Amino acid sequence: MATVHPSTVDIAGTAWPTYKLEALAAGLVTCLILALITGSLQVAVLVAAAVAGARWIIGQPGKRRSASARSTDRILSAR
Repeated sequence: MATVHPSTVDIAGTAWPTYKLEALAAGLVTCLILALITGSLQVAVLVAAAVAGARWIIGQPGKRRSASARSTDRILSAR
C-alpha cells in the first residue's frame, strides 16, 4: 500500500501540515469579515471557529484515498 505524506510547512522547527494552516487562515479571515459586517464579535468568533474546525477535520490525512490506492487495494484483496 502506498504511503501518502502530506505537504508540510516548517514553522519554528516544527513541520505543520498545510491543511492546519489553511484552517487557521480560513478562521481568521472569516472572523475579520464577519466582525466588520455584523459588528458582533461573538457571532464572528463562533462562526469562524466552526469554519476553522470544519476545514481542519475535512483536511485530515487518512480520510481521503486516491483512486489508484483504492484500485490497488481491490487487486490485492482479490488474490
